[in-house]
Amino acid sequence: LQVQLMKSEYKQNYTRAELKCQSSCQPDHQSYIWIKNGWEHLRETSSSVSVSVYSADTYSCALKGYEEFPSISVYAPQLPSASVSPSGEIVEGRSVTLTCTSDANPAADYTWYKEDGQKTSSNESQLIFTSIQSSDSGRFICKAENQLGWKWSEYKHIDVKYAPQLPHVSVSPSGEIVAGSSVTLTCNSDANPAANYTWYKEDEESPKVSGQNFIITDVRPEHSGNYSCEAQNTRGSRISTVHLVVVRGHLLLVT
Repeated sequence: LQVQLMKSEYKQNYTRAELKCQSSCQPDHQSYIWIKNGWEHLRETSSSVSVSVYSADTYSCALKGYEEFPSISVYAPQLPSASVSPSGEIVEGRSVTLTCTSDANPAADYTWYKEDGQKTSSNESQLIFTSIQSSDSGRFICKAENQLGWKWSEYKHIDVKYAPQLPHVSVSPSGEIVAGSSVTLTCNSDANPAANYTWYKEDEESPKVSGQNFIITDVRPEHSGNYSCEAQNTRGSRISTVHLVVVRGHLLLVT
């Protein structure tokens, strides 16, 4: 015995379906038993039945007098299970696979979506990134669907780790820097995890300061020179350099 789904129509919170019980037995068996949720017998005894299928419902059929030999049940997808491989830290450039599985009969079709609602390129149970990029970070969800209904998986968060990008170094105030004034050097780099910053001055081995900002409160001509910012995290490091020129202040004579 086999239950065939002849047609179906999604409603607001259930599916209206027409089911047919197919039998390879002799044609003198005219009466059928329809079984809902494994125990409830429907009054319908023909080979076809029209039913309302909710998310937890199952339907099977049997020949009358042979109720102990029912068909395999048909049912909407159960709550999908979503997984990420490899588990643990996800590093840019590596291969990553998201897999979605759901118990369903008929077998479920799968669709992956990113958290912004955008459908991905995969219509399979697996969403494969052969070389994952930082732009792929985000939350993903899988929809399992057959003719009797659908279910959504839980979100899976993808957090792609990557080395710092080339830092951008800025100087404030911009323009001419006058001795005796204050100047701030700022370093920014896109990185995951967030970068740590270290400042160096040319021809000096020891770092000047750690942190995103390097502030010189009473700048002098001897502060002129090249300053390098190193952005570093567990994935790597990058360095950018800025040239600082300090001029002596002008003396205004009043007569």
